[in-house]
Amino acid sequence: MTDRKPCKVCNYTRQKSYGLAVPSLDELKVKGCEFFGFSPSEPVTVVLEDDGTIVEDQGYFLCLPLNTKFMLLHEKETWSPVKRMDGGTAWMARESVLLETDTIDASSSAAPWWDLAQQLRQDLTSIILMSEADLQTLVDAPCPELASALSFKEKRTADLQQTLQRVLDRREEERQSKELLQLYLQKVEKEDGQQGEPSQEGAGDVDVTDVMEVDSASGFIYRTLMVLKGKTSPETRLSTEDLQMVVSRGVDSMVPVLGWDRTRTSTLLQACEAELTKRLQQVQAVQSIRSNTQPDSSQQVD
Repeated sequence: MTDRKPCKVCNYTRQKSYGLAVPSLDELKVKGCEFFGFSPSEPVTVVLEDDGTIVEDQGYFLCLPLNTKFMLLHEKETWSPVKRMDGGTAWMARESVLLETDTIDASSSAAPWWDLAQQLRQDLTSIILMSEADLQTLVDAPCPELASALSFKEKRTADLQQTLQRVLDRREEERQSKELLQLYLQKVEKEDGQQGEPSQEGAGDVDVTDVMEVDSASGFIYRTLMVLKGKTSPETRLSTEDLQMVVSRGVDSMVPVLGWDRTRTSTLLQACEAELTKRLQQVQAVQSIRSNTQPDSSQQVD
């Protein structure tokens, strides 16, 4: 492989750091051993400097972002997080061997969101491939510092963080909805088993069909009715389409569907309407961010 990957490598104390360009993980080990004076015959381990993840696979090595910082561990050395002394890391810099391009290393080691911010700065759409842990890291980052790293204005950065938090919340709600459906199916299966001995062949299909079947009297899917009647904050567990259907029916129509009094039904519809509004605002926020994805070199950070 002829392409070389720029990266950084440090020893386990982080007191020495070098920049290099290598085509493979094996070449990184060879070059790292040369820099740190390790014997080529002695085994070394490569880990990510920021979290200690062991890197052994060449494919994973190639997927990592450019200028990823690695740590080379020799013999019984082990990875440990950055230790801060007197509130800073100046003690590291005094004895470090750094390239000019490594001047941001101290802040990078202290801020795990830095590399993520650099990815977004190069390509905002890379956010789609980030894990939930990465998204949470960006949400938790200090807004002014993240804005500086992204070359965004602070308001735009705050909008981005709020949108990411909504994405994380929505994923959690989806997981809860799936768990709810699984529990319901298990309950139905258990009740059917207690009431009789139906043929096991096709029994599972009947349960799933029942859940998705539409109630002829109300027009709602049975699962939607179950969520509305039996769950706390049901508006957060329904799809946008179901919420629109509930709100459009109005209080008078929903009273007989739910079998509740008018006050309780009205409270539920207000919550559903508020949830719909929140989701609309989320969509608008995403559209606003997308409309500003083109970098503007003339913009300055507030």
